[in-house]
Amino acid sequence: MNEQEISQGCLKGNREAQRELYSRCAGAMLSVGMRYLADRETAEDVLHDVFIGVFTHFDKFTYRGEGSLMAWMKRVMVNASLDYLRRRTPFETVEVEKVKDEVEIDPSDVETVPTDVIMRFISELPDGYRTVFNLFTFEEKSHREIAEMLGINEKSSSSQLSRAKTLLQKKIKEYLNLQA
Repeated sequence: MNEQEISQGCLKGNREAQRELYSRCAGAMLSVGMRYLADRETAEDVLHDVFIGVFTHFDKFTYRGEGSLMAWMKRVMVNASLDYLRRRTPFETVEVEKVKDEVEIDPSDVETVPTDVIMRFISELPDGYRTVFNLFTFEEKSHREIAEMLGINEKSSSSQLSRAKTLLQKKIKEYLNLQA
């Protein structure tokens, strides 16, 4: 089944098309949710709610060619994850340990760190840092867009991103030192 057939089937409430959509998208969507929520159980709960909502309101999707369905599903998961975080605690500037010194890391050294380790480090960031980092890095949102999405000002978004990068660099440096 191609994306257009899945889309048409889901619009009609066809269970086979819904199973195919779930089969194709659930893994990628769970990964997106875990980037924002940093907790597999919570990400699975949000994923479950997303699929119920998608199957109930599939008429909100407009097929725009191959890849549009997966892109839409990921966007729905990002928005659902952000909604969950907003309901849990309002977004505000999170003051965690102040990292005074910039951490210098050779980019070629960073390439030696396994992706799953970097993703774990991202998941360990405080909610505000992690959310801004993900929106800026993975969703390619501007600070203005992030500020609007999270109800914070642009300077807070920029500050959160800077602190997230500094903490990630610090964690990567510690990891590299342990591997040496």
